[in-house]
Amino acid sequence: MIGAKEKNNIEIMLDNVGMTYDAADGKKVQALTSVTMDIHKGEFISLLGPSGCGKTTLLRIIADLLQPTSGKVLIGGETPKEARLKRKYGMVFQSAVLYDWRTVIKNIELPLEIIHESKAERRERAVKMLDLVGLSEFADHYPRQLSGGMQQRVGIARALALQPEILLMDEPFSALDEFTREKLHIDLLKIWRKTNKTIIFVTHNISESVFLSDRVCVLSPHPGRLSAVIDIDLPRPRAMEIRDTPEFTALVSKVRNSFEGV
Repeated sequence: MIGAKEKNNIEIMLDNVGMTYDAADGKKVQALTSVTMDIHKGEFISLLGPSGCGKTTLLRIIADLLQPTSGKVLIGGETPKEARLKRKYGMVFQSAVLYDWRTVIKNIELPLEIIHESKAERRERAVKMLDLVGLSEFADHYPRQLSGGMQQRVGIARALALQPEILLMDEPFSALDEFTREKLHIDLLKIWRKTNKTIIFVTHNISESVFLSDRVCVLSPHPGRLSAVIDIDLPRPRAMEIRDTPEFTALVSKVRNSFEGV
C-alpha cells in the first residue's frame, strides 16, 4: 500500500487529462475530462467504473495508444511515447490473443523475436516467465489445449517477457467464470509481489478492485471523470478469506457509494 512505499517515488503523473472524440454525426463526445492523479512505483492501482466511463481510454492514453486532447501524461518524467520506445510497458488484454499455431513457449517468445533478441535469450526469458506463472509443464502445448485461465496466464507471461516496469491490464479476467477469476486474483498478486511491477488494472467489478488494489480510482461517466480515489488499507499478502471480513465489506460499500452520476 502507498504508506509502505516511497511516497515521493512517482512513476506516472496524469495532469488534467481529457479526451474528446469526433462522433460519426459530427458532434463532439467527451470521453474523459480533467483527470489528475499520481501513481507511485510498485503500486497496484485499479481503474474502476461502468461501461462508457473512459477507463480503457485512460489506460490507452497512458500506454501511448491514444493521444489526449488536453492535459499531459508523464512516465518517470518522460512522455508516454518515450516510455513506450524504451519498452517500459507490458499490456494484457481482455482476451489472451494467443496464436493458435504457436506453442505456449513460442507465444511468450514472440515479442522478443520482434525486437531481435537472440534465440538463447528468448528461450531463457520465456522459461523464466513460464515458471513465474506456474505453467512450466505446458511449454509445448498449444493454446487450444489450455483453459481460459491458463491462456490468460500465458498472456501475462508474454507481457512480462520484455521486462517492463509497468503492467497495464484491460479487464483481463472479465470473461472468466468466478472460480477461475478468484484463482487468478491470487496468482496475479503473487506475480506482482515477486516482480514489484507497477500495475494499472481496468475493471468494472468492485469486489475485484478492492481485493487486488492499493488504491481504487473510481471513474464516473457523462463525461468520464475521476470521482474518487479510495485507499485500500487491507493487510498483505491477501487470501480469499479476507472477502468475508467486515473491513472488506465496508470498503466495497465505500467504493460503491463513491460513484457520481451513474
